[in-house]
Amino acid sequence: MEQLKQAIRERGNVLSNDVLKVDTFLNHQVDVNLMTAVGEEFARLYRNEGITKVLTIESSGIAPSYMAAAQLNSSLIFARKKKSLTMNENVYVSKVYSFTKQETNEITVSKDFIDSNDTVLIIDDFLANGQAALGLIDIVKQAGAKVAGLGIVIEKSFQNGREQLEKSGYRVESLARIHSLENGKVTFVDELVMNNR
Repeated sequence: MEQLKQAIRERGNVLSNDVLKVDTFLNHQVDVNLMTAVGEEFARLYRNEGITKVLTIESSGIAPSYMAAAQLNSSLIFARKKKSLTMNENVYVSKVYSFTKQETNEITVSKDFIDSNDTVLIIDDFLANGQAALGLIDIVKQAGAKVAGLGIVIEKSFQNGREQLEKSGYRVESLARIHSLENGKVTFVDELVMNNR
């Protein structure tokens, strides 16, 4: 998605060979026009899958997920990282390790919101090692619901998340696939393919 790649080039900040900061438009300050376009693209990709719920993790996944859910006319659910006092024990729980934050979070979703009749689109801001995606898939499976696929805003293709998910039989649609962050420069997978022709 060219508009997204342009935002990454112009407003992203490469902090290391593994870390890209995109807080100017995605996960601290939200560029509403860009996230609307992101949501429209996810909706286009999954329009025919019978999506009944869009699922993400708080908080960075909420903006693109909301836009996609609005386009798909489905409910949006976000897994909580910290259990609310108002949430009783009637929850699905999964553990997710964050490499960026170097911590494990227990994510929870109320059993009232997903059941075996649902077809779920999982959306996340980043795909690196696939831990967040696998945690969300685990919750959908606990509910007996169907995973239609995963929508990823930015994929770090130099890490093994996509490989793990595809090997397990899941459809992965990433709007920007990064080949490398080396030397402070973002290189996209499709640019690499074009340059090798």
